[in-house]
Amino acid sequence: MKRTLLATAVGFAALTAAPALAEPVPYVLDSSHSQIIFSYDHLGFSTTYGMFSGFEGEIMFDQENPENSSVSVSMPVTMMFTGWEKRDEHFMSEDFFNASAEAEEDMVTFTSTLIEVTGEDTANITGDLTLNGITKPVTLAASLNKTGEHPMQNKEWAGFDATTTLLRSDFGVDRAAPFVGDEVNVLISIEAQRADS
Repeated sequence: MKRTLLATAVGFAALTAAPALAEPVPYVLDSSHSQIIFSYDHLGFSTTYGMFSGFEGEIMFDQENPENSSVSVSMPVTMMFTGWEKRDEHFMSEDFFNASAEAEEDMVTFTSTLIEVTGEDTANITGDLTLNGITKPVTLAASLNKTGEHPMQNKEWAGFDATTTLLRSDFGVDRAAPFVGDEVNVLISIEAQRADS
């Protein structure tokens, strides 16, 4: 009897001492502090910039095992802002996206399919980018900026940066290429709040 009780006690102690397996935790994007900045060469004379902000998305974040994380983001292409109204209108015209805010095919979406850890706070995030109704694989070079309690919200927060380069011709918006650059450099910076905090 004593031996059985001892074995049970040892078994229970081993179970409680074993580290729990971490699982991805949902984080919701802070739309007010998440931006996508893009730039391209204009005829060799200048670099033109634009951005998306105010978009929504979710990150399933496993800080202990980042390769188990995932990210999904979506926004209407009509959220694009370049700082010049006539250019914005041109981008939404038949020359480029032929877009309207209501059309489902005019959504920009990114859904991760693979995360490869490359360093202590870095990873390559590969996923499916849908733009202009065309879906292509894209890899983001991502870095974790910070995790911890937000000093004003008093909730768990996380921040990330990522970069990639796209060919706009891959997505059927190649008007004026190669005179206006085909390569589009993309910088992403986002903050996200832990959903259950």
